[in-house]
Amino acid sequence: MNSAEWHARVELRGRVAGAGFLVAPGTVLTCAHVVGDGESLTVTFTERPGSPPVPARVVAHGGWSGSSTDLGDLAVLELDREVPVAPAALAPVDAAHGTTPRKLVVYGFPAGFDEGTLAEYRVTAPQLIKREWLQLEAWHPGGQPLAPGFSGAAVTLADTGEVVGMVTAAAGSGEVRTGRMMPTQVMARYWPALQSLVPTSDHTTADRARLRALVEKAARAGVECDPVRLYTAAADPFDPPPPAEGFDSLWSAALFVLCELDGPGAARTVSRFADRLQDLLHTPAAEPSAPDWSPILVELGHSGAGDDLVRVEVSAYSEGRRHPVDSGTVEQHRLRAYVQDRIEAAFRYLTPGADELVAFALPRDWLDWPVDRWESAPDDATPLGCVYPLVVTDHARRKASTRHVLTRTWKRLDALPGARMHRVECGGPEEPGRLRMRLRQPDACLAGFGTAPAASRTRPHFDTSLTAPAPVIVWSRDGCGSGQEDCSGADGCTGKAFLDELDTCLKAVPPAELPRRILALREEADAEEDHWAHGIQLLWDDPRVFTDPHAVAAAHARTPVA
Repeated sequence: MNSAEWHARVELRGRVAGAGFLVAPGTVLTCAHVVGDGESLTVTFTERPGSPPVPARVVAHGGWSGSSTDLGDLAVLELDREVPVAPAALAPVDAAHGTTPRKLVVYGFPAGFDEGTLAEYRVTAPQLIKREWLQLEAWHPGGQPLAPGFSGAAVTLADTGEVVGMVTAAAGSGEVRTGRMMPTQVMARYWPALQSLVPTSDHTTADRARLRALVEKAARAGVECDPVRLYTAAADPFDPPPPAEGFDSLWSAALFVLCELDGPGAARTVSRFADRLQDLLHTPAAEPSAPDWSPILVELGHSGAGDDLVRVEVSAYSEGRRHPVDSGTVEQHRLRAYVQDRIEAAFRYLTPGADELVAFALPRDWLDWPVDRWESAPDDATPLGCVYPLVVTDHARRKASTRHVLTRTWKRLDALPGARMHRVECGGPEEPGRLRMRLRQPDACLAGFGTAPAASRTRPHFDTSLTAPAPVIVWSRDGCGSGQEDCSGADGCTGKAFLDELDTCLKAVPPAELPRRILALREEADAEEDHWAHGIQLLWDDPRVFTDPHAVAAAHARTPVA
């Protein structure tokens, strides 16, 4: 067994009274008969040599009345300060006994052993005595008896170090070495908070040990992560949501995974949680060459129930897995508030450490909607497109054949150092058929428009760019006079000026990084009244970032199945 620092010695008025064990950074469990009247209590962690005693007070009591046969011999101590010690790991209920006896180890402080000593025991039988205790008997006939000083000590599994209960009494003397243990499920009866620390039996010993070791390592390394996002990224669609108040630490998130999840999918969630935590621990300090996009997809569509109604579906993507957030049909005047709220909720599912990306999938006649200018939150008027990388895409490009072609195109674009732009100017644009041919060339990447999609002169070219399909399309909602017939695209054309600036700005930007670069341009434009990038719209569509929409997906959060 490893030298666990969570073992505690309990002192009453400066004298050793018994043992205890740390179950949370500021909480120690022991026996009620150890703490007596609770005056002048201190706790010492003897496996941390040189650490001073920590003052403590009794904050919960099992109702013990003073006799050795009375029930409820449990006391919960709150430390004066939290200690930098990993808490004890608890074992699943009934782990103390098996088809063959399991060796149990107890760490106590009998007379003459102020530094502590060990005793080896086993459970006599799984039968509870008075619905309160399990009987213990020595592993070896001549072993260490459970003398005074062992009371309150954790009883641990010798092979894993996990706690199965607490010593409450020594019941033998002379040649007979027996005792009593209050198992964790009985302790939780008197202190319900313990229930959330007892893992379910659906996780293997190896999985529990791996997760706890990773959490300890992350705590020592000072890894920064949002425990709620870490959990939601690992959770199955049918796992319970995180608590409304969130998790106050990585430890509490890990305990939630171990103790609140059961059933056949529980082990898979524990494994994914541990894998993601391990990835965080091994993430190199250097920024990756390309963003690791973790997108939030907002799908808007015509409802069919009225012009004032919009069909909305919001999902989050984490490492290729789609997490439905919410869906509904919303009146136009409530749409922005509805989307604000669901985007905020979707962040709980994103992969910790990944780059967030907000993507709006829109009907073709809505592609020019200024969704990047929608307010980011009820209490924050900053536009969404100035807070997060934000892109749009066309609903019609979500079909399987188009995704197949785009995926092949994006694999080719990964090797390009910059985004080569094909200009579509309002003055004398080429025939749509020739444009399609150009956009299907191996080095084609970006179609840039000097006009808005609704401009009659270039509308066929915009539709061609969508269906070619061009992987990236950029335009300005404030483009050249909606593509007037008499515009020749000369130096006075606002569309030409936009394309000139755009080409200079993006030609050295890798295609995968365009959403991030457009975010920076939107921030600049928001701060400068006459900035050329006002109204810039980015259609950016890399299918590898999103799960195949035609694959079998989990039921949406608002469906009867969910």
